[in-house]
Amino acid sequence: MGDEDAQDRRHTRPEGMDDGTVEALGLLSEALETTERARGRLYDFHQLTGRAHRTVGRAVRALRAAGHEELAELVAREVEGRDVLPGMWTFQVVEAYDEDYHRTFVEIERRVREELAPGRDHIAEAEMRLRRETR
Repeated sequence: MGDEDAQDRRHTRPEGMDDGTVEALGLLSEALETTERARGRLYDFHQLTGRAHRTVGRAVRALRAAGHEELAELVAREVEGRDVLPGMWTFQVVEAYDEDYHRTFVEIERRVREELAPGRDHIAEAEMRLRRETR
C-alpha cells in the first residue's frame, strides 16, 4: 500500500459508520481546533501582559526621574507586578488551562475518535473535500 493509499484510508469512513457519527466526530474535532485557537490567544495574553508589566516598570522609573515620586509609587504599588486574576500571574492562567481543560479535551477527543474510528480522523472534512473538489 503506497503513501497515498494509506493517507486515503486514514480519512475514510469505517464500514458501517453512519452519517450522524461522522457529523459528531467532525463537530468534536472542530471544537478541539477552536480550543487550540483559544489556547494561542492565552499565550498572546500571557506575552502581551508580560510586555505591559515591563513597560509599567519603565513608566515608574520615568515618573520618578521626572520628579513625580508619589505617582510613581502609586503605579508601582497598584499596577506593577499585580496578579491578573486573584492569586495568579498569566503563566499560571496558561498552565491551568493547559493542564486541566485543554489536556483533558485532547485526551477525550482522541479516545472518542479511536473508539468510533480507529486510526482515522478528519473523515467529515475528507468527505466534504470529495464532494466539493474540482475535478
